[in-house]
Amino acid sequence: MHLLEHQVSAYIKQHQLITSGDKLLVACSGGVDSMALLSFLYKFQHYFKIKLFVAHVDHMLRGEASEGDRNFVEQICAKWEIPVFSCAIPIAEYLEKEGGNSQAICRRERYRFFEKIMTEQKIDKLVTAHHADDQLESMLMAITKASSLNGLKGIVPKRPFLNYFVIRPFLAVTKSEIGEYLHTEGQTYREDASNEKDTYTRNRFRHHVVPLLKRENPSISHHVVQLADQIAEDDRYLMQLAETRFSTIFKEMRENCYKVVISDFQREPLALQRRFILILLKYLYHDSKMIQSYALCTSILKLFDTSVGSSSVNLPEDYIARQQYGEIVFEKNQQPRQLTKQKLALNEWNSVGELRVYIGALTQCEDSLLAMYQPYYFTASAIQFPLFVRIREDGDRIALSGMQQKKKVARIFIDGKIPLVKRAHWPLLVDANNELLAVMAVRVNNQFSDVRLAAHDSVLLVAHI
Repeated sequence: MHLLEHQVSAYIKQHQLITSGDKLLVACSGGVDSMALLSFLYKFQHYFKIKLFVAHVDHMLRGEASEGDRNFVEQICAKWEIPVFSCAIPIAEYLEKEGGNSQAICRRERYRFFEKIMTEQKIDKLVTAHHADDQLESMLMAITKASSLNGLKGIVPKRPFLNYFVIRPFLAVTKSEIGEYLHTEGQTYREDASNEKDTYTRNRFRHHVVPLLKRENPSISHHVVQLADQIAEDDRYLMQLAETRFSTIFKEMRENCYKVVISDFQREPLALQRRFILILLKYLYHDSKMIQSYALCTSILKLFDTSVGSSSVNLPEDYIARQQYGEIVFEKNQQPRQLTKQKLALNEWNSVGELRVYIGALTQCEDSLLAMYQPYYFTASAIQFPLFVRIREDGDRIALSGMQQKKKVARIFIDGKIPLVKRAHWPLLVDANNELLAVMAVRVNNQFSDVRLAAHDSVLLVAHI
């Protein structure tokens, strides 16, 4: 058995890439890497007990040359009796219509085709020919971009792809080892002239940076594969710890709204703190680029530096992170409900912004309501009806029990830790003479009591919607 075959077989076993009975779709361009991969899998298909299929995509960017690649792959598959699915995609037309990055569009359309074939043929896994040198290039590019730790995990041996998986059994071997293996097997392949151009970032690393590193250490690609595996294993363990701790640190208040106490967060190790943010972003977003954004994670982490004062960070898709009173709330940045002056009906529930308010005679209030909500008792004859709810006005003060001077509502908001963004629309209860009776759900004036006295004949109840 050839050395490459030993290495690849061991790597497949180590990462459990192939299971007996798997139906594999091999992405084959006709180049040296994918032809070596196809040759290896064809040779060992009975050993692994697998069924092979091949997919080839002509991007129609190199005229007759790319057409020749397609014919070459189809002829090899016919010779080896492997079902082959090929297509031509006019990438140039997509570029003219959309603009953007040609490689990104090529990849998108290629994977759409792969998905179609895998669904129709009930195929289990897509196999690509990424190798150790690709891994080295990817990690170098990630470092250059100041990427997150996730980028340093590089190309993973196995990853989910919609309802399927993508596997990369050649990550254990280098480009030169692949070329030598294909030569030994007596197989031919097609050259892609575009690989020689420095137009793409990866090609510049491949042609100019990687050769320098290999002169320093010829085994660097193998070492980087081992390093990527170690990073991935450590990250997987730490992420499991973070997921276990997340629900105890972050409280879900409602759908897509989470609250965290800053001091609780700060007590956790920094390695878990970063992962908490990644987990949170997964809950809020579905865009993988958004979730892995280093700048976004860093800006959120800065909010946890102090629990003093208040600050906020505007997040993508109209989310906001608000830090205030030792807590941070992550939620949609919705405009508060506009509250107009509203007359309250008696002996029934009134909807007031995010609150429900009940004011009525004690004789008509069920005991179950008094047990469920905090009741405030008062004497109806001491209040000027009708009662209204309105928002704060300049100079608003409230007469509190035990205080000689009325207290500013602004101070009540501060003491009650009412978020700054909600204060301008917070409901206040007033009588017919505009006398302030209550800052709803926060404080009541001295005409109300949480203890029922003989003279009390009415009740105030407040509940959150």
